[in-house]
Amino acid sequence: MPLSSVPAAILAHMMAIENVPPPPLRSLPSLKMSRHIDYGQLNALCQMRGLQYNQSYCSILSSHNFFIKQYPKIFPQQKIRLPKLFKQEVNRKPTEGTEESQAQQPAEDSHNVAVYIKKARGGHTLYGPKKSEENFVEFLAILKKLPVHRTPSEHNTVWRTLRTIPNLTSQLSDEHLKILSKNIISETWVKGSTVIANDGFYIILKGLARPQTRVYKSLVEENESKASFIAQNYHSFVFDEDFKNSLLAGLRIPSCDSMLGQWSTFGTLEIISQTESIAKYAVVMEEDCEILRIPAKDCTKLKLEEKKLENKQKVKLIRQCPYYEEWPTLSIYELVGLIKWKKFPPGHVIVESGSIISFVAYINSGYCNVYRSIVGLVKLQSKRAKKVRKLVYMGQLKEEESFGEISVLLQLPVTCTIVTGKEVEMAIIEDKDIFVA
Repeated sequence: MPLSSVPAAILAHMMAIENVPPPPLRSLPSLKMSRHIDYGQLNALCQMRGLQYNQSYCSILSSHNFFIKQYPKIFPQQKIRLPKLFKQEVNRKPTEGTEESQAQQPAEDSHNVAVYIKKARGGHTLYGPKKSEENFVEFLAILKKLPVHRTPSEHNTVWRTLRTIPNLTSQLSDEHLKILSKNIISETWVKGSTVIANDGFYIILKGLARPQTRVYKSLVEENESKASFIAQNYHSFVFDEDFKNSLLAGLRIPSCDSMLGQWSTFGTLEIISQTESIAKYAVVMEEDCEILRIPAKDCTKLKLEEKKLENKQKVKLIRQCPYYEEWPTLSIYELVGLIKWKKFPPGHVIVESGSIISFVAYINSGYCNVYRSIVGLVKLQSKRAKKVRKLVYMGQLKEEESFGEISVLLQLPVTCTIVTGKEVEMAIIEDKDIFVA
């Protein structure tokens, strides 16, 4: 854009004096096409014939009406989408025994005898959710694989399934069960075979079995009308030692009430000696069964390893306490056999001053505050003094420190009050165990 003579002269003078650069040239802003206008429709209306002044009145009127009718199409309208409405399906649970519940059962299983047999024996019906059946089939397929061929997800599936068996979780910790679940496989037992359950814990995954129990008759009693046997419930069949004092033994097949079905358990997690394990207990397969076995020796080995690590931790804790640094190893191992782990919450009074403590403690984690009870004088407004007993903070008992030895061994009262500052874990030896030892 050219400048006039006067501004040009002023600008030339300023550049000569102060070296002022010329202003940058500015271009017109580019026009952006609006998204709210259909320019194709606008161009078609602008080129429409019939609106010229030299046309007749009728043609101009018809063209005008057409223009007004087509004019709104220049502005495209966005379609308004309403939110989707979700229909909540209410699944009614029909009452048992009604015609509606009977109509929901599949027709192909109406003549299946296995359905009614399983109902009569207390098992789950075949009309459960298909998802659980699919998960069970997947669980069986995983157990058929060798443990080295399973993926971490499959190992986790086996572990989570075993956690749902109460007779197993009541005997094993969650950590032990997770370790054992990585080394187990299922076994197939044909109909009529006998399982001697003296080497592990067995879980029936598929099929039916019947436990064999022993009936004992006393030779001393003349009346032979009564006989005793160990009754087994439907869900568990755990062996114990109730037959040592018997003189004559015979096998007896229990009734149908003691049948072992799916998820029933039998066996033991303890190692039985050879003299007690010669066909003392047996379970007969009534059908072809899939059985999961957890070896008793693996469980015992796991517990021994845990016990060994725990004893090692106890020895290390005692060694680090100041008064036990020079103790012989044999003496420390004698204390390890008497130690029990115990936790105390924050603010718990372990012992009060003037009392005899009932255990020797070794602090593994946390700390304890030590207070001394003293009697002081408090001035009153009437220029008199009053005796008041107060607890004075003396210090702390921290990790890897012990207390209570003198009070327990010499039966002397402690001179301080010991209170936990936060949650404290201690290895304690009770006084009764020390005196017995």
